[in-house]
Amino acid sequence: MKYYLIAGEASGDMHGSHLIQALKSVDNVMDFRFWGGDMMAKQGGTQVMHYRETAIMGFIEVVKNLSKIRGFFSLAKKDILEYKPEVIIFIDYPGFNLRMAKWAKIHGFETVYYITPTVWAWNKSRVHSLKKYIDLSIPILPFEKPFLDKYHVPSVYHGHPLVDIISKFVPNPAFQQHDSRLKLAILPGSRVQEIKRLLPVMLQSVSNRTDKYKILVAAMRSINDDLYFQAIADAKIQSSDVELVYDQTYELVKSASVALVGSGTATLEVAILGTPQVVCYIGSAISVRIAKALLDIKFISLPNLIMDDKIVTELIQDDCNIHNIRKEIECIELNSHKVKDSYSKMRVKLGSNGSLPQIARSIYNVLQ
Repeated sequence: MKYYLIAGEASGDMHGSHLIQALKSVDNVMDFRFWGGDMMAKQGGTQVMHYRETAIMGFIEVVKNLSKIRGFFSLAKKDILEYKPEVIIFIDYPGFNLRMAKWAKIHGFETVYYITPTVWAWNKSRVHSLKKYIDLSIPILPFEKPFLDKYHVPSVYHGHPLVDIISKFVPNPAFQQHDSRLKLAILPGSRVQEIKRLLPVMLQSVSNRTDKYKILVAAMRSINDDLYFQAIADAKIQSSDVELVYDQTYELVKSASVALVGSGTATLEVAILGTPQVVCYIGSAISVRIAKALLDIKFISLPNLIMDDKIVTELIQDDCNIHNIRKEIECIELNSHKVKDSYSKMRVKLGSNGSLPQIARSIYNVLQ
């Protein structure tokens, strides 16, 4: 069968690649086109657009790029009409995907939403769009299915796919063993805007700890290296004390004693891997004010949202500064066992392995 998948950022690319792999196990004649990144590309198919072009973050940034975004819509619609897939799978990326879902349903395509929008957090009216335009919604957080059921949205919950994905990861004991220091991981994000805002303060916060820690930065090949090198130079950190690590984020995190993490899917990956973390977020001032007015949540990080409790520290906007980050690293050094205990309870809530095959089967069944 013919599948069309749309993912607009790094986390969607990761989830999309594993979903494609699972779909191949239930449909051995699978043909697909996709919007995504390098991980999805490794699964084959035809790439229409890379997420480095589509990952636009923040309210103001979206407004500035409206003409570019309109071009994306036109391209997607034209490509779908020419390809004529049996199903369109929307992966996260709600600002774009919900609008595309409306168009797709009007034009008679089967629609699946994998990793449903956070309609429970803000703009709850979007749940009606899911009910009207999506044939099957697949949430991945345990509290989302009861919310969707309340609005009679057709959905299935099989657990969080990251449990499956990370369970297959086998750490390499030799990773970074040439340095005797402990490791400190920095995950500043996958978008240029968030790296520009977060990486300098993250690096400056640990510039006084290079005697104890080797600093490992999870870098993206889709980002110009100069962005990373400039932040390292500004923090006045010696090149021997910091290393950019590509395509080995799980190795990096697993080897680290502590991690500084930009908000997003990475916060949950780090928690499942078991590394104590400080969650950092700095957005544009206007975007944050708008978000505060719209959001109906107590936390921004997935571990805290899942547990409905503060199990990791979140430093947001002005609170995300050198002094506070250093203080939280010291707290982790003294209390890492408490964080790891909370992580264990969180993993129980996420469910056991085996979600991806069930998710793939649910999608395939829609087509039957």
